Amino acid sequence: MSVTGVSGEERDDFTRDENKRLRARSLGLAGELVRPVRWQIAGSGLMIVLGTLSFVAGPALIAIGIDQALPALTSSGDWTPALLIAGSYIALGLLGGLFRSGYFRTSARISQRVLFTLRVRLFRHTQDLSMSFHEKYTSGRVIARQTSDLDTLREFLDSGIEDLVSGVLFMVFTAIALIALDPQSMLPVLISFVPLYLFTWWFSNRSRKAFRSARVSSARLIVQFVETMTGIRAVKAFRRERHNETTYGVEIDHYRMANQRVIALFGIFDPGLKLVANVVMAIVLLLGALRVIGGEMEVGVLLAAVLYVRRIFEPVADLAFFYNGMQSAGSALEKISGVLEEEPSVPQPKNPVTLGSFTGALDFDHVSFHYVPDRPVLPDLDLHIPGGQTVALVGTTGAGKSTLAKLIARFYDPSAGEVSLDGVNLRNIDNDTLRRAVVMVTQEAYLFSGSVSENLRIGRPDATDAQVEAATRAVGAHDFILSLPEGYDTDVNKRGGRLSSGQRQLLSFARAFLADPAVLILDEATASLDIPSERLVQRGLQTLLADRTAVIIAHRLSTVAIADRVLVMEHGRIIEDGRPADLIAGTGTFSTLHRAWRDSLA
Repeated sequence: MSVTGVSGEERDDFTRDENKRLRARSLGLAGELVRPVRWQIAGSGLMIVLGTLSFVAGPALIAIGIDQALPALTSSGDWTPALLIAGSYIALGLLGGLFRSGYFRTSARISQRVLFTLRVRLFRHTQDLSMSFHEKYTSGRVIARQTSDLDTLREFLDSGIEDLVSGVLFMVFTAIALIALDPQSMLPVLISFVPLYLFTWWFSNRSRKAFRSARVSSARLIVQFVETMTGIRAVKAFRRERHNETTYGVEIDHYRMANQRVIALFGIFDPGLKLVANVVMAIVLLLGALRVIGGEMEVGVLLAAVLYVRRIFEPVADLAFFYNGMQSAGSALEKISGVLEEEPSVPQPKNPVTLGSFTGALDFDHVSFHYVPDRPVLPDLDLHIPGGQTVALVGTTGAGKSTLAKLIARFYDPSAGEVSLDGVNLRNIDNDTLRRAVVMVTQEAYLFSGSVSENLRIGRPDATDAQVEAATRAVGAHDFILSLPEGYDTDVNKRGGRLSSGQRQLLSFARAFLADPAVLILDEATASLDIPSERLVQRGLQTLLADRTAVIIAHRLSTVAIADRVLVMEHGRIIEDGRPADLIAGTGTFSTLHRAWRDSLA
């Protein structure tokens, strides 16, 4: 079960069974993270137990001081009991402080180790997930998992656990001490636990929904911000600033309202707890005073009992804060565990085949594929591309050209049938082997932050400077690279913002050629190039595609001229197949397209 709908939208409308499944999944993930550090947790738990015992002993020492040491001092001038009590009180305070200090240092190391493990695991798993996941689950939501949700867990681990452990132990040890000191004073406390339980149960049900709604609103806010900043060029081009501001304002308002509901609940819960605590303290004080007057109770015991009752309820506020953090952290963990539960739709083969060399022969055997059930993009495709052949795919938008290319690159697996490379099913080829064998260049030409040289070496990190330069010369990128401020060491800035779209495309060509794949896919890869640059690249392509299988998708029919073979696609089927010259000379679809393109240049 996913925390997102079919469209990838965040959900907060879960059924009872779904809620149960979410909690079980989150607890399972928490158990996996805690298991490696269980002994460190046990050690920190021992320190907090000893520290709590040291602080709990304080009121008992005060009672002894008032009822025994003080009379000894006033009657006989004996300072020994008073000094011993005072010294013991100070020593226990120091000891408790040392234990708590050790606990804080240990728990900090534990929380950072858990968070480090979770961050790495989430990042690795997100990278390993298939394209189908990333097309459904927007980058903004992935960022929300790595930032907002993990920060919520960090806050909970840093302070929430300590609130729970010390609060519960403090209440338990204080209750034991109160029972040992004066059992009658414990009776009003025990009775108060009934309304406290009912009150907490009410808060639990309301706050779970409120915190989940707040997490969903937070994720939507981040998504809106990330998408606006990522598409800032489109925002500026279409003057969508005011529209985006309105949309973002709506998301902010939803987030504000969600947090207000959380705060309102807590505003009822915390004062309610304090009201119960004050009523119980008043009852204990009143009944104790009557017993002191009747000679049934010492003044020191009454003072210690009141202090213990007060201390029993002091951690309740901390527990409320803990519950606050736990609900928020639980909602965050639900979403993180949801990502980690996703399975790649293109999994690693169980018994991978590693190929040492490739001819680049490609075969589609009764391949069908659909993104949406019952709506096939490729209904039933049979195709053989010999090794070393350059094939151009031509057709209208939506004909299935890019889908065919994505199947070759194994971004997706066929819904039925088999795609093979050199006679081996792509499902059985080791991922590393496949990534070396098949490289795709798309119209986007994405560049990472870093130098030109670093971007060129992405597919082949061990390439020499001479090999890098040879690749750039082949596609006509060498001259413009030298004109940059620092040549090959120039930082391209985020997403290659320092370069023009045509320059980025030339670098993506050089990067692909440097990787030296057996199969090269060009998906509208020349769309960003001007005519002179395109001709320069075409000359480089004719040299670099020699003895290499190439699949070229292009609307510019000038690119098709270098192909050995043209496939015309329509509705996921191949309707024409032949050499460019033969198809141009014919009367089919490609001949019509070529004639229209030639007339447009006249």
